[in-house]
Amino acid sequence: MRCPFCGNIDTQVKDSRPAEDHVSIRRRRFCPACGGRFTTYERVQLRDLVVIKSNGRREDFDRDKLERSIRIALQKRPIDPERIDQMISGIVRRLESMGETDIPSKQIGEIVMETLARIDTVAYVRFASVYKNFQAADDFDKFVSELRPEGQKQAEEK
Repeated sequence: MRCPFCGNIDTQVKDSRPAEDHVSIRRRRFCPACGGRFTTYERVQLRDLVVIKSNGRREDFDRDKLERSIRIALQKRPIDPERIDQMISGIVRRLESMGETDIPSKQIGEIVMETLARIDTVAYVRFASVYKNFQAADDFDKFVSELRPEGQKQAEEK
């Protein structure tokens, strides 16, 4: 593992243990060249996934990119960080176990929206606003009205 401080490629592992999420290994490392100490996390990757963008472009799946977008949607929401990590790991496992290495970005977005809808409706709407490219307040209004139960919709119309 390359040292993030000096670039030395000969770093030493000083300590290894399961991370809090129990799906990765936390390693404390030391660089003998500069004396720097840093932590790395190692996780199992079942297969290399490729995301097929809506314009046809292909790019390697990036778990960190998925995590960033989900954390932005859940920002300032009362959701336990451990639950967020479990949700992200569950989405990645679901993608890896689909049997395909090429996954359309639309399918990833739908899985994330489905998962967020079960956890937090505000985060769900936030994610949907970016994913569905809302352009005006009416787009939010229409989307949110689709979330409401039928009885509540009728009461609001009166």
